[in-house]
Amino acid sequence: MGVRWIGGRGGVEEALVGRAGIAFDAIPAGGVHGMGSVRAAANALKLVAGTLKAFWLAGQYVPDVLLVTGGFVSVPVALACRLRRIPIVVYLPDVEPGLAVKFAARLSTRVAVSVEDSSKYLPPHKVVVTGYPTRSDLARADRAEAMGHFGLDGQRKTLMVFGGSQGARSVNRAIGSILDWLLERYQLIHVSGSTDAAEARARRDAQPDASRRHYHLFEYLHEDMGLALAAADLVVSRAGASVLGELTVLGRASILVPYPYAWRYQKVNADYLASKGAAIRVDDDEGLAARLRSEIERLMHDDAARTEMQRRAKSLARSDAAQRLADLMIDLAEGR
Repeated sequence: MGVRWIGGRGGVEEALVGRAGIAFDAIPAGGVHGMGSVRAAANALKLVAGTLKAFWLAGQYVPDVLLVTGGFVSVPVALACRLRRIPIVVYLPDVEPGLAVKFAARLSTRVAVSVEDSSKYLPPHKVVVTGYPTRSDLARADRAEAMGHFGLDGQRKTLMVFGGSQGARSVNRAIGSILDWLLERYQLIHVSGSTDAAEARARRDAQPDASRRHYHLFEYLHEDMGLALAAADLVVSRAGASVLGELTVLGRASILVPYPYAWRYQKVNADYLASKGAAIRVDDDEGLAARLRSEIERLMHDDAARTEMQRRAKSLARSDAAQRLADLMIDLAEGR
């Protein structure tokens, strides 16, 4: 079964899809919620144009099944495939759906979700709990291999900080402001993202040699992400949907800092893991650096608490999520 990806032009997804060797088609699309009237009108025209192009693409390739995961690009594709009578699987990676997922869910045949808690937001007769799909190599990441791969000191605990592909400026700067304190005690794997890479490199280069060797800085990690997580005793991260899969599959204790301008999604994700005892939520506002320092110090010194968080995170994992989602699509493609 072949795969084609339909998305927006110039976004992060286009580069990642190309890296994976998957055929990519771009369509016009834009958000209309929370926009000014002029921009919303322009984006509405883009959605119409996107629907027409998606309808044409669906006629060209005649897909057996469509998988959509939300975002405004998914709306015209889902609408076009519904008009073509193509089975649609909506996958909700976050705990709570946004407007695009809610709209696409009305057109869908089935809605796959990461966690049971999502069922209350969606048509119950369509919902299938699959878990969050992760790459197969992620679960196989080995801590001993990871320590050697990154050249880590086996006598020091490891903190990993990750803010997403673009980075998280407030988190990066909070970590930067306590960097001296961190490197005196721990070793750091810091995935800064592209936006703050130069600033992070300048901070690293300003460290004395004895501290710099404990600071492992990367703009982004692709295949090595699983190893970085496997090496970490504690993770500081945004609370995008991937935390529901990656942190649980590897059983990592975490401090989650939801992005404050992403409506409620990241807060709800963080609260879900925190409610299960698998994470701690820290809000992104004034005093972030002091609160991160306090929580990092507390958890790094309390091995029992950190180990229990890891156990609880691992208990939430569905290591076969990708297979469950694939089986669901195959069943629909074959008319079952």
